[in-house]
Amino acid sequence: MLRPEDFFDLEDFEFKGLFDDCQYVWEALSKVGRFALEYIMNVDGDNTIFGTVMSGAHVDDRNAVVIGEGTVVETGAFVQGPAIIGKNCQIRHGAYIRGDVVIGDNCVVGHTSELKNCIMLDTAQCPHFAYVGDSILGRKVNLGAGTKLSNLPVVSTKDQKTGKRPTIKIEVDGKVFDTGLSKLGAIIGDRSQTGCNTVTNPGCLIGRDVLVYANVSLRKGYYPDNRIIKLQQDLTMVERQ
Repeated sequence: MLRPEDFFDLEDFEFKGLFDDCQYVWEALSKVGRFALEYIMNVDGDNTIFGTVMSGAHVDDRNAVVIGEGTVVETGAFVQGPAIIGKNCQIRHGAYIRGDVVIGDNCVVGHTSELKNCIMLDTAQCPHFAYVGDSILGRKVNLGAGTKLSNLPVVSTKDQKTGKRPTIKIEVDGKVFDTGLSKLGAIIGDRSQTGCNTVTNPGCLIGRDVLVYANVSLRKGYYPDNRIIKLQQDLTMVERQ
């Protein structure tokens, strides 16, 4: 239920090695930076920028970034390594990639969308005003404008002796799983979508083919495949005086 293959079709994903030996899907997040650096070290030749970086875009450390063929990084975007960006992606104006990021082919990172320690499988999209922190987006996932994948509980404080934050625990079918991660956003399975201004609280596991309607604040936990999650509101209309 909580394995990577329960959320994603990994068969043709170039970077599926991220999920090797992962019993639970969130374990891949602790590997992203190391995986990206090892991949970059094995790229043939000195050049790792095969796409187009437009004038006014900034790639902070070209030795720690791969940009695939056909990908366009637009003016005003900022890319910090280690990061892998696949082929034929759109990194649009104002996008901020903060490092420890692996993006597959044909993905969209849109205007003022921010990525940090995350994985996007092929064809995933966060086109407008999104925050994607410590999260994984499956194939054909689309985040509606303003979607925020919150990754740090509001009550999370560091232990005075160890300097560490508590780890995020998730209850599924009455069993509690300790993720071992102090920061965990959302795992979103293939073809799932969020509506505009959705907020997922830290530790949301969303299956395949799920629709999360606009303005939902989603509690942490597991949401099975093929569901619609709605926010119910009572609206009152009165005559204007």
